[in-house]
Amino acid sequence: MNKLVLVGIVITIAMLGFTYLAVGSAGGMGGEGDWVNKLAVLGAAALVVITVFVVVKYVRQMQTDTATGELAEENWDGIGEYKNELPFGWAIIFLGVNIWAIWYFVAGYPVNAYSQIGEYNEEVAEHDAEFNVRFADMDAEMKVEMGNSIFIVQCAPCHGLAADGIDGKAANLNHRLDKVAVKHAIMNGANNHLLGTEMPMPDRYGLFNATTGALITDAEIETVATYVSNGMTGAGADIFAGTCAACHGADGKGQPYVAPSIAEFNTELVINVLNHGKKGAIGKMPAFTNLTEVQKDALGAYITSLSK
Repeated sequence: MNKLVLVGIVITIAMLGFTYLAVGSAGGMGGEGDWVNKLAVLGAAALVVITVFVVVKYVRQMQTDTATGELAEENWDGIGEYKNELPFGWAIIFLGVNIWAIWYFVAGYPVNAYSQIGEYNEEVAEHDAEFNVRFADMDAEMKVEMGNSIFIVQCAPCHGLAADGIDGKAANLNHRLDKVAVKHAIMNGANNHLLGTEMPMPDRYGLFNATTGALITDAEIETVATYVSNGMTGAGADIFAGTCAACHGADGKGQPYVAPSIAEFNTELVINVLNHGKKGAIGKMPAFTNLTEVQKDALGAYITSLSK
C-alpha cells in the first residue's frame, strides 16, 4: 500500500475518533430521535473522509502524473492549460455534498431541529391537561374562588380589582353593558363571536322597528341603549320588543345560534370572549389563549357572579 494512502487512512481514523469523542463527551449525539445532531455528526464524518481523500488524490497526482491532453489556445505569459474533463469522482463528490447541504438546510434541520420553545409548549400542554383533569369536578363556590384569583392576575390590570373598568379604560364587568357599548353595537354592528361562531349583527341600516316598519331612528337608539344598559328596565321596552327581541329574545338573554345575551353575563359568553377577543366602543380586547378550559370556566363563573 502506498505510504501516502496509509497516512491518509490513519489521519481519517484519528479525525473520526476525535470527532466522536468530542461530540459524544458533550452529549452532541443526542438521544433516540435526535436526528439533527446525528445528521450533523454524519456530515462532519463525511467531510473528514472527503477532505482526506481529495488531499491524498491530488498529492499523489502531483507526485506521479505528467501533464497530458490538448492545450487550450489561451495562455498567460506563455503558461497554458490543458483541456481536461472534470474528474468523475470529483463531480460526484461535489454534487453529493451540495445535495446534502440543500436537503439539510431545507428539510433535515427545520423538520427535526430541537426547539426550546417547542419543548416548553409541549410541557405546558401536558401540565394544562393534568390541571383540567384535576379540577374538572369543582363545585360552584370553588369555581368562583379560582376565577377570582385568575381575574386578579389576568384581568385586573385592565378592568381593575373591582372590575369597574378603571374609569372607562375597559368594560365595567359589574353589569352586562354600558350605554356607550350598546350604542356602538347598534350604530356599527358587531361580530365578536360571542356565541362561539361568526354571527354578525347588522349596523343601524339593517335594523328595522317591527312596530313602525321603518329603520331605527337616532332617538330610538338613544332610548333603547339606555334601556339595555339599565338592566332592561325603564323606557324603551317597546322599542326593544320591536327591534331587538327577535334575535336577543324578549328578556334580552339571547337565543342559541342567533344572538348572545345582552341582559346578563353567562359562562359561555365569557369563555367565547376569552377565546376570540372582542372589539367595541372602547377598543380591542385580545384573546386569552394561555388559559386552560377549566380556568376559562372558572373565570366565567366569577364574572357572572359579579352582577348577581
